[in-house]
Amino acid sequence: MMRRFAFLAPLAATLAIAGAAAAQPSAVIVTVSPDFAKTAEELGQRDVRQQVEDLTATVTRVLTDRHALEGARIELTITDLKPNRPTMQQTLDKPGLDPMRSISIGGAAIEGMITTASGEVHPVKYDYYSPSLADVRGYSTWQDARTTYDRLARNLAAGRYVSR
Repeated sequence: MMRRFAFLAPLAATLAIAGAAAAQPSAVIVTVSPDFAKTAEELGQRDVRQQVEDLTATVTRVLTDRHALEGARIELTITDLKPNRPTMQQTLDKPGLDPMRSISIGGAAIEGMITTASGEVHPVKYDYYSPSLADVRGYSTWQDARTTYDRLARNLAAGRYVSR
């Protein structure tokens, strides 16, 4: 009996992949604001580029998983970015910084626009920073920035585009 239906497994997998692809936003575009670009040099272009990629991937993944904003064009701009630990560039520029023991309040600020599949345009604004050094729990350089990306993506999926 099981052999009769074995041919359906590849078909089901193909349909699941096609369904997931159809549920994606049409585009997630992330840039860095011109004002922040000056600070980005101090953080290091490699780190900033990685954060742009991380934000893009997080928003795309969460919206796809939750079947939200299908066919929408999402344009986001990083307006501020603060690491929890010194970046490689900061460590090179200031040798007194300890990449493991030096910690700071991290986070990010993001603004942008969403154009839905129906043509509606919505502004986006979200930021998150650790409230105090006691709340810095992450072991990575960009722990709070990643928290910001995840919270923003979940807000977008829930239809909350502007955080007050």
